[in-house]
Amino acid sequence: MYINRALEHNCHCHSKAGHSLESLQYCGEVLKDNPQNVDALCDRAEAYIFSEKYEEAIKDYKAAEEISGDNRRAQEGLKRANKLLKQSLKRDYYKILGVPRNAKKKEILKAYRKLASEWHPDKHEEANKPAAEKKFLDIAAAKEVLTDPEKRQKFDNGEDPLDPEAQNEHQGGGHPFFHQGFNPFGSGGFTFTFRH
Repeated sequence: MYINRALEHNCHCHSKAGHSLESLQYCGEVLKDNPQNVDALCDRAEAYIFSEKYEEAIKDYKAAEEISGDNRRAQEGLKRANKLLKQSLKRDYYKILGVPRNAKKKEILKAYRKLASEWHPDKHEEANKPAAEKKFLDIAAAKEVLTDPEKRQKFDNGEDPLDPEAQNEHQGGGHPFFHQGFNPFGSGGFTFTFRH
């Protein structure tokens, strides 16, 4: 009984801390002995989300919901996992910057500076400028969302705060950044200097 309780505790704590590998291991051990453990299913689902394995998270949340009926954690988790799965088929700001989901602001800014410098349109030949401009805007958008706690929280919950469709509905078209005063060339506390 004490061993099972310790495993459940480790499953939960590692899940909340974002240690997906450890959480998956401990939650797997709990569920091997008790496949009906709703808390372990939800904790493992959260670990799957952190590992970007959204289909597996959805399965665990559905199983938890079937067992418990109206478990709020399972219901909310299932909605979130479905949103994240849908979002993953679109644009993923973490992947654009090449940072993990638990990256600190300092890491995000460092990745942004490196990629923005590399993809700045002024550094590319005329023929490659359109692709560089698109990439540069994606990089700037990723920085905009991931360095703003409110926007990042929305994104982590499966909503894209810079979704052009949503922005078009509210603001009458155009690129969503410019409606928000977004300036990819003037943010981040640094300037680019390129010599030809």
